[in-house]
Amino acid sequence: MTPEIHYARNGDVAIGYAVIGDGPVDVAYLSSFSNLEAIWENPHYARFLRSLASVARLIVVDRRGTGVSDRVSPSDLPPLEDLVDDLTAVLDAVGSERVVPFGVSDSGALSAMYASARPDRTAGLILHGATARGRQDADYPWQWSEEEWREYLATIWTRWGTPEYARESLAQYNPSMADDERMLAWWGRFQRLSASPSALYAMDNLMREMDIRQLLPAISVPTLVLHREEDVIEDVGSGRYLAQHIPNARYVELPGGDHFPWAGDQDSVINPIKEFIGEVQEEQEESFDRVLATIMFTDMVDSTAQAATLGDRRWRDLQERHDLLIRSQLARYRGREMDTAGDGFFALFDGPARAVRCASAICTSMSHLGVEVRAGLHTGEIQPSGDGASGIAVAIGARVGALAGAGEVLVSSTVKDLVVGSGLEFEERGSHTLKGVPDEWRLFALAPTPDGD
Repeated sequence: MTPEIHYARNGDVAIGYAVIGDGPVDVAYLSSFSNLEAIWENPHYARFLRSLASVARLIVVDRRGTGVSDRVSPSDLPPLEDLVDDLTAVLDAVGSERVVPFGVSDSGALSAMYASARPDRTAGLILHGATARGRQDADYPWQWSEEEWREYLATIWTRWGTPEYARESLAQYNPSMADDERMLAWWGRFQRLSASPSALYAMDNLMREMDIRQLLPAISVPTLVLHREEDVIEDVGSGRYLAQHIPNARYVELPGGDHFPWAGDQDSVINPIKEFIGEVQEEQEESFDRVLATIMFTDMVDSTAQAATLGDRRWRDLQERHDLLIRSQLARYRGREMDTAGDGFFALFDGPARAVRCASAICTSMSHLGVEVRAGLHTGEIQPSGDGASGIAVAIGARVGALAGAGEVLVSSTVKDLVVGSGLEFEERGSHTLKGVPDEWRLFALAPTPDGD
């Protein structure tokens, strides 16, 4: 039987999901492209999901842009944090307090970001055929080059869902099924039902720009990384990299070249997953003291000189307006005030794009009052302590803020890499040595919008 499809809403966006099984552990399965109706027409796919549901309550999700969920266009790319919110909306709808995200292919980045940002709601993490970066780099040589990306994107724009491309791509994605005519017919239909050419083009552009490497050390939950050694969609080097950079991750390298876990030898995939889920179930409740957050520091420029010019009373009035304005923007963008010191604020956010927009709104609003504010942002792992937070990420955020110019929003390269798809643009500000922080850091300033704000 095909499970009933439900919808959860993240604002105006509807996300389709289905729930099967009633095991003691919640597993949220997310693939690169999907359709909650068509997957059950494939007996291999159906068997794989039902095997998972035999040991867990399985929540299968059509992520935004695919399947029965709301679509996206090339001009409407959601940043990863919005996709994390989509998943949170689904988990809230089904009453899941803690989950094991199971990210396949480029949904691995979404699953990893959820695990690093929400350790309090994450029991474990499973990644299959996943990668930490979308594009080839000098220290990430196994990813697609820019030329390969251009060729691929041009192909899906013109040929996605056609019989010819279905045959060609099936041999690449799932070579063990390349000669199965029934599977070929399903694969072509599945492509058309899972994503339109424009929606897939948009989501793959997001994937191309994605880079979560600096988030991996912040993943504190048990993690299982699976990768097939002959996978040509995601090179096995990507799986090895993930396992090496996620603390205490378990890595299982599998034979074969099928990219999707439901193709080829399913048992070699299912068996380590069942063992992993059993271990997650047996673990005692732990308190997770490391959380991924975006840190924002703001302060007034030349406040001492302004105070002397205005006098005590007018300066106090200006400070009160400054504090009220910043707190209203924090409420608007889901920021959490952590501390104030004189004319500066320290705040935390659960999404980097929201943090950048909040900083920009603060700088713009204060400039209308004739006051220049600067802001610095960094995303990293923090240690909450009472009403405060500590950790090297906090120090980095403070150092970045100190380097910002008047009216400028300055961010670390980590923030810039994580807001792909947000529409935010940046200008490079070079590499800097931050006091008390190892290595050099590339910094970027938020570019002015066309209207000058």
